[in-house]
Amino acid sequence: MVRSAHTVLGSSLFGITTLGIATLGLLWPASGGPTPPGKPEAEWRLLQAITYENLTVFPVVSSTGYDTGAFMTLEEGLSRGEVIVREQGAEVLVRDRDGVRPAVQNYGRPSVNQLVLINHGKRPLLLLAGELVSGGKQDRVIGKDRIVPVSGEPLPLDVFCVEHGRWSSGSQFTAANTIVHPSVREQAAVNQKQTDVWASVTAGTTAAVGGAGAPAPRVPQDELARAEANEAPTQSYAKIYESRAVAPSVDAMVDEVQRRFRKETSGLKGERVVGVVIAYGGEVAWSDIFASGELFEQYWNKLLRSYAVEAVARPLLRETASIEEAREFLQ
Repeated sequence: MVRSAHTVLGSSLFGITTLGIATLGLLWPASGGPTPPGKPEAEWRLLQAITYENLTVFPVVSSTGYDTGAFMTLEEGLSRGEVIVREQGAEVLVRDRDGVRPAVQNYGRPSVNQLVLINHGKRPLLLLAGELVSGGKQDRVIGKDRIVPVSGEPLPLDVFCVEHGRWSSGSQFTAANTIVHPSVREQAAVNQKQTDVWASVTAGTTAAVGGAGAPAPRVPQDELARAEANEAPTQSYAKIYESRAVAPSVDAMVDEVQRRFRKETSGLKGERVVGVVIAYGGEVAWSDIFASGELFEQYWNKLLRSYAVEAVARPLLRETASIEEAREFLQ
């Protein structure tokens, strides 16, 4: 089992969410067999750093893995209509093998920090803290790593708002193909305070940006504020970070890091990339690790963009974290 001094979540979903690290390990038993033990840290190996400007990525590889194909992602479930997300109190119809039946739920009136989710697909649903769902009365992010079983019954879903200025009926909830950046994920999954989540959305990072004479971020705070005022009047996370003031810098970083990442990992033999350790300047700050290479690949593009969003809001420091520091962080 993956262990943390802070939090261990679940028995089938072994997730670590600590201050600055989110490690997701999914273990699915073979047919009729016992659930296998969690992956020991000794089975993970760090590759050399991939650095661009103030962002450093250490790929985590493993020669072993688990079958995670039995799980459905939120993006996949919503796009196929197999997963339904609604505000509390909304009337929901669930189509099952017997036809259409009303889904009864008594979770009260709409709430900022709770939605209702129904998985009426054929596979368990994987939720990752920080995944954004867009629509309803305001955009929200998933509050914690979780597996939702196949049941067709409405279940309460803990969420945090990332659109402070709207509380009105909108479109049906859809996956925004977005995972929010680490500072926002930390506030939602670890500190769990809505006001801090809002603050980290508009500030871009919770890291200290330094005083006079410190290197400026690629996207300074005043540019974030202008993007919010001009293109995201409801303080929508998606609109702020897809704005003309922010998106080009993020896109440029994603493209270059992705190119270097592919080059560094293309020659692997007998191993798969299962996660990454992330550093900004000289600070090792975050990690996402999965139980299979396939599952990592499903999330990698969204995760990389989230790391880049954080990077462009942090100072362009020249320091670079060492592999020894990344290894110590991982352990």
